[in-house]
Formats: sequence, C-alpha cells, structure tokens
Amino acid sequence: MTEFIHYTVMKNEVVDSLDCYDSDKIFVDCTLGGGGHSEEILKRISPKGRLISFDVDDDAINHASNRLKNYSNLTIVKGSYADIDKHLSQLGIDKITGGVIFDLGASYHQLTCANRGFSFMKDAPLDMRFNKDQEFSAWDVVNKYKETQLVEIFSTYGEERFSKRIAKAIVQNRPINTTLELAKLIKDSTPNIKSKIHPATRVFQALRIEVNQELLNFENTLKKVIKLCDVGAIISLLSFHSLEDRLAKRFLKHYSSSCRCEKNQMICNCGGQILELVNKKPIVASDNELRINPPSRSAKLRIARKIK
Repeated sequence: MTEFIHYTVMKNEVVDSLDCYDSDKIFVDCTLGGGGHSEEILKRISPKGRLISFDVDDDAINHASNRLKNYSNLTIVKGSYADIDKHLSQLGIDKITGGVIFDLGASYHQLTCANRGFSFMKDAPLDMRFNKDQEFSAWDVVNKYKETQLVEIFSTYGEERFSKRIAKAIVQNRPINTTLELAKLIKDSTPNIKSKIHPATRVFQALRIEVNQELLNFENTLKKVIKLCDVGAIISLLSFHSLEDRLAKRFLKHYSSSCRCEKNQMICNCGGQILELVNKKPIVASDNELRINPPSRSAKLRIARKIK
C-alpha cells in the first residue's frame, strides 16, 4: 500500500476557531482525511468532550484510525458528511454543541496516489472516487456523458474556457481509459497558451467534483448543519478553490442577514439572523505555512457562530 502522506492545512487556525480548550461539548470533523485537524481537536477538548469524524476514503480512515487510536472520545464514521443528520441520529446525538469543521476538496494522498486516477501526471485508470465502494467513476463521465453535459461540467466546475473543444475531442476519441490518455487529448485539443498550470488541470478538477458530487454535497450539508448546531456552536469552512469559497461565502452571508425573506415579501417571517460572522474576510495561510506547504496559498477559512 502507498504510504499515506498528508499535510494539514491551517491546522491551528481551523482548530483555534472552535475555541475548544478543555471543552466537554460535541464537535464534528466532516472531513477526517489524514486526521490532523481531528488530532488537534482531541488534544484540546476534555476527556468528557466528544469528536465525530467523517470520511468515505478507506485509506484515510485506516491511517487516521491508527494515528488516533489512543483517543477514546473519538468516533470515526465511514460515511459521507452529506448524511450527517442520519449518522448523528444513529449515534444518539441531537445537537452539535461545540462546532463543526469542513476541510474541502481532495487530499494530498488522493491527488498523488498513483492508482487513484486523480492526477494527470501519473498514468492510472480514470477513477477519482473518494469512496472506492462507489461504482460511478470518472470513466463513466468521460465515456458516457453527452457532449453538452461535458461542456456544462467543464465550464461550471472547472471554469474551463475551452470546454467545447475538449468535450468534442473526448466524444470523438472514445473510449478513453486512462489519465494520461485524457491529459494528452486535452493538451492536443486546446491552444498552446503560456500558463503556469497544465492544460488538463481544470478538466480534472471538474471531473473530480462531478464524480464525488462535492459542491452539491457541501451545499446540502450546510443546510443540515444549520439545524444541527446548537446556539453558540461554531461552523468553520476551509476551502481551496473559488467555487467552494463562493458557496461558503454566499451561505454565511445569507444566514447572517437580518432578514432572509424574498425581496418582494411584505412581512418578515424568516426568523431573522441565525449566524454571526466571526471573520468578515477569509483567513489565509501564514507566510511560514506558505514556505512549508506552497499549495496552502489557495486556502481560505470562513468562520461563523450560531446565535439562535
């Protein structure tokens, strides 16, 4: 098995946001990953406090389970955070009393593990599944989606300006089975423009988001978290690209507004403001962290507190 390598981005900033020193409350880590944030939370909360950590990736769960094996107040759930309400109910938990964190996107391990199919730099089957028990993969998107569907996801999830050219080339050259096949096809079907990023970057991002329904799951889960969080609980959102951050910003702005009713509605019945923004501008990685881990330059942390 490939060694599990993971760098925890903005570990202290994320866990500091929870204000959880010696707390006996219930906390949730929606994205366990390598276990860095979870471990820091467990170091800080009291033995009476509790942490529930979610992941669908067996590699992450196996690694983190071993890393965190000495903490009796940790429950690791193999399941999607999209089902957070069901999983917490099964654990007998009605409210998240302390706070919840999201660390979005793919992990370093997923992106660099040769056989997972996330990278256009290594040859592998077109996969990109976070959850290896899931049948639907990147191969299905590339080889089964209509040309118009491919254009839509490349444009929406990848913000790729050559979406039409790439989608047309894919349809004309099916079947496409490996990451390097696809990366070469993308490169050959787009203009040779000087850029710091590989021409396949945006398409691979779009495929990963589509395969794992990342944005849809994130948005739906935020709506559930609003109801699950107790008054005073913290919602901490760490994102790595503009689509995630835009969604996080829009969500926090909506629920921190004094009125959330439709503009044409005469009488307010929304109940008013639910969240209070802890930071109006996103927190970014420190200069020291950027030196240690340059990919953290894209990270943005937004924090809010449930006020009613």
